[in-house]
Amino acid sequence: MIKKLINKLLGKPEGTATPLGKRVEIAAEEHRIDPALLDERGVKVVKGLSDAGFEAYIVGGAVRDLLLGRRPKDFDVATDATPEQVKNQFRRAFIIGRRFRIVHVVYGRGREHEVIEVSTFRALLKEDDAEQVQGNEKTSKGALEGKSHVVDASGRVLRDNVWGPQIEDAARRDFTVNAMYYDPQRELVVDYHGGLADARKKVLRMIGDPETRYREDPVRILRAVRFAAKLGFTIEPKTRAPIAAMAPLLANVPLSRMFDEMIKLLQTGHALASIEELRKQGLSRGVFPILDAVLDKEGRLPENVHGKFVRLALEDTDRRVAEGRSVAPSFMLACMLWGEVQQRWKRLIDGGEGPVPALQQAIDLVFDARVGDISGRGKLAADMREIWMMQPRFERRTGSGPHRLIEQPRYRAGFDFLALRAEAGEIDPALADWWEDFALGSEDDRRALLDQARETQRQGGPRSKPKAGGGRVHSLPRGAVSGESAAALPLAPDHAEVDGGEGGEGGEGGAPNPARKRRRRRKPKGAGGGESSGAPAGAASGDE
Repeated sequence: MIKKLINKLLGKPEGTATPLGKRVEIAAEEHRIDPALLDERGVKVVKGLSDAGFEAYIVGGAVRDLLLGRRPKDFDVATDATPEQVKNQFRRAFIIGRRFRIVHVVYGRGREHEVIEVSTFRALLKEDDAEQVQGNEKTSKGALEGKSHVVDASGRVLRDNVWGPQIEDAARRDFTVNAMYYDPQRELVVDYHGGLADARKKVLRMIGDPETRYREDPVRILRAVRFAAKLGFTIEPKTRAPIAAMAPLLANVPLSRMFDEMIKLLQTGHALASIEELRKQGLSRGVFPILDAVLDKEGRLPENVHGKFVRLALEDTDRRVAEGRSVAPSFMLACMLWGEVQQRWKRLIDGGEGPVPALQQAIDLVFDARVGDISGRGKLAADMREIWMMQPRFERRTGSGPHRLIEQPRYRAGFDFLALRAEAGEIDPALADWWEDFALGSEDDRRALLDQARETQRQGGPRSKPKAGGGRVHSLPRGAVSGESAAALPLAPDHAEVDGGEGGEGGEGGAPNPARKRRRRRKPKGAGGGESSGAPAGAASGDE
């Protein structure tokens, strides 16, 4: 009541500022969606619900991508069936979520499984209709228990589980291009807000009042950035105008959700474009701690060795996604935070710590400062730690150490990281060449390489005191490793396996072919190289 009185005194209209729109049905000859781009599992879910007497459509980003002639990555379904009714229709279906209750219908098993996300049409409710709580998801768990529509003090929606008709479900979606529905059986697109026209004009337009919609869910700010970068769309002026003023609301979003949004920005094929779009919208600093560790004051990758290293890693990630290959967030994040790990590592060594404990402490400090307490951090941290801790081991090329190292499960991830460092000019490229030759070589090749490394080390000084610059690195001449020798090597899985088999930057889903000499990196231009040592390199300081 008080809120309504204040709105009246301020001249604000009562009720929602979000228009319901008008249902427009678009036939196949006009929308021209190619049925070959559809996913059979998504179609099967729609058909299963329709056969059971419910209304069901492919929805959101999948429809948008189909209209743009793209094959969608995910196929979500919207229906008038409740989560319980959806669950009862499918053998392997699971209700998940609290803020938004949805159903995951699962097809396949193991790594090959696919999830079709099914949501129930939601009602478009006014903020005045919602119960308000102080605090957030964690601090107000008791107050949220059993409630369907709740907001916090800033208007951010904490619960939204009130079902309604399709016209209201469309109005409560964020952008017009994400508010369309497709019936694959009738080949019919349902559009309430001019989404088809905006998709063809490549415009990202918020449904309703942008400021109100950003308050409901500040993550919509990041979604606007992501879709603009991914699709090459322009953010419509009214949609863009409140972004800077609303950005502080992102501080109220749970860390785990912010972390997920950052991964989507950087690991869905448009990382460099996303960083540029963040800069254009004034969001490149102060939003993501990991990006704060990488970008300069202007929100750009710095023009130094570490900036080049991160750029190469992001370019490689974008390229792999474009080729339909899997990527591992742990590898990308290890690349982004490596510069700060090196800086802290060097300071600890300068303070008297030994190189190995100093590196371990530096890693812990970086995780606390840049990653924080998020769900899944343990697995992610373990994978990143292995990549980082392997780097000084590459400097030691005597005895049985090299044999043990190439047998490590994460060897390929560590080597690919080393190869990127060489390409960026942080270390001598010959070091990466030596390890590639050693991994692919016969036993005779390996003995020769170890003899050369031992001689180099003997000439360079005592083993216990490696110099910052390191000595020259010897390798066999290019082409000296025979195909037969390479085939005999039981190469460890590459870092496609770093994230529990989801794939990474340097392999083909964990099934490397040791007979084929695969080079992840390009030959660096002007391979003058950098420095090679066990201590941190000084150059590093410089849809939906």
